[in-house]
Amino acid sequence: MTKRSVLEGGGAASLLAMASACARPDQKASNDLAALDAVETAARIRSGELSAAEAVDAAIARAERIDRKINAIAFNTFDRAREAAGAARGPWAGVPTFIKDLDDIVGVPSGFGSRAFPGYKGKAQTPLIEAYLALGVVSLGKSATPEFGLTATTEPLSTGAARNPWNTEHSTGGSSGGAAALVAAGVVPVAHASDDGGSIRIPASCCGNVGLKVSRDRYPPARPELAGPVTIAVHGVQSRTVRDTAAVIAAMEAPPAASGLPPVGLVTGKNDRRLRIGLFTAGVDGLPVDPEIVELTRKVAALCENLGHEVDEVLPSFAPGLSDAFLLYWAKNAEVAVAKWEEATGLKRNGLAFEPFTLGLIGSYEGRRGELDAAIARLQAAPAEFDRMFERADILLSPVVAAPPPPIGYLDSKLPYEEHLKRVVGYAQFTGLYNIVGAPAISLPLSTSSAGLPIGAMFGARAGDERALLELAYELEEAAPWSGRRPPIFG
Repeated sequence: MTKRSVLEGGGAASLLAMASACARPDQKASNDLAALDAVETAARIRSGELSAAEAVDAAIARAERIDRKINAIAFNTFDRAREAAGAARGPWAGVPTFIKDLDDIVGVPSGFGSRAFPGYKGKAQTPLIEAYLALGVVSLGKSATPEFGLTATTEPLSTGAARNPWNTEHSTGGSSGGAAALVAAGVVPVAHASDDGGSIRIPASCCGNVGLKVSRDRYPPARPELAGPVTIAVHGVQSRTVRDTAAVIAAMEAPPAASGLPPVGLVTGKNDRRLRIGLFTAGVDGLPVDPEIVELTRKVAALCENLGHEVDEVLPSFAPGLSDAFLLYWAKNAEVAVAKWEEATGLKRNGLAFEPFTLGLIGSYEGRRGELDAAIARLQAAPAEFDRMFERADILLSPVVAAPPPPIGYLDSKLPYEEHLKRVVGYAQFTGLYNIVGAPAISLPLSTSSAGLPIGAMFGARAGDERALLELAYELEEAAPWSGRRPPIFG
């Protein structure tokens, strides 16, 4: 998928223009640019009511004011964005956004959430980033991420902790935490994100956004050198409305011949079909889950029942070793990233360049390198086990994470490796399953904790069935709207 194919062959312009037909009276009536989603922003630019330059300038002003409080921008490219606004072309021409700092933009600094890349600037863009930018969006810079996206918070030593706009003493989640905070705070309506083990869904839950992890191969991999024999990473966006997320997937999905998946197309609303929803509130390994998270997830299940869906409890049943295999494979990805740095610089890995958790993962992998083939085989067997969960359900419902957004420091970069690993595995025990099996899952901001922090609910489907998730998401957005909820730091 190239920039030209998105614009000329993919029908993106007509699809994204059609997305504005998805009724959102709150958007049509709003005069607050910070509150507009991407679909409405693009529609106003197309109509001439708003210029691309005005949209970008207003977003830059918000970024300059708000990022002092949330520290979610790794590098800004405001001057470059102002120049790009006038030349923006595409169905979303002039819609402001950010690119996650794990992907290169030519001529723009990339830090990968690490101290190891001072002065480095992107030399090439992946097909996925080309496709996203071809929508016409204007990047204001790079959003913050933990080192190599390896943990479930965004508190890198390189740029400091990104802070949740709902409460700046709490985490944004990770690894797309900078993107999530910038969207939740109204700096931009959408921001590029990626998900290797929950990195779109966890920040969406923490910050009160919509976060869809698509099926494996729905989009081309942005970092093919890290894909390996089991592709766990996918890309997408943080958004505040279901229609923004639906519009992006419709415009950017690969053709079925390339993806091997049924097309999603543009999903514009709910479906009257009633679903069998399988509810589970225990993670794959049965680690503790905060009782408030269980209670709020059950309330979402009750909402689904009130809408006429059938909800039954299911028990995730997987042969032993799945989580351990995923952790070993995850650790291998850390080793690959640092080995590429060593090859490029001629230097040896060290604690001045890399964080303790990264080095700990590498050490863990190197001590178990001989087990990798067995771990890969275990991961490759998981999709068949996962599909058995759909013998009694059309959709699965679970928590996104096992606790409310943790305080800054709970997953601190300087924690001893074993303690950090124990905490992140317990916290993020629900999300990695969907990366292993290649199936889609979405976090929806349906609940709020007793402390006033967002709590997402995660819905999952069989590989290729994003449409069912989006149709249900539209229905829940209508039944329990979240558009009126705003964090204390907004716009």
